[in-house]
Amino acid sequence: MAEPKNTTEDSAKNNQDEVALELMKFIAVQTGYGKSSGSQTGFGAKGSNSADSHAESLIELFQRCRKTVKEG
Repeated sequence: MAEPKNTTEDSAKNNQDEVALELMKFIAVQTGYGKSSGSQTGFGAKGSNSADSHAESLIELFQRCRKTVKEG
C-alpha cells in the first residue's frame, strides 16, 4: 500500500501561494507594477519594457510576495 501524503503541508503551501498570488495581483493592478511609464502612439522605437521584461518583473514580484506571506 502507498503511504498517505502529508496533505496538511501541501494544503498550507497551496494556500500560501494563493495568498501570495492575490497579493501580487493587487499590487500589480494598483501600482501598474512592471508596465512602461507611458504609452507611445504611431511609429517609433518600441518601449524599453517588452513583454518578457514585464513577465520577469511580475515573477519577481510574486517571489517577493511568497517570501512575505511565508514569513508572516
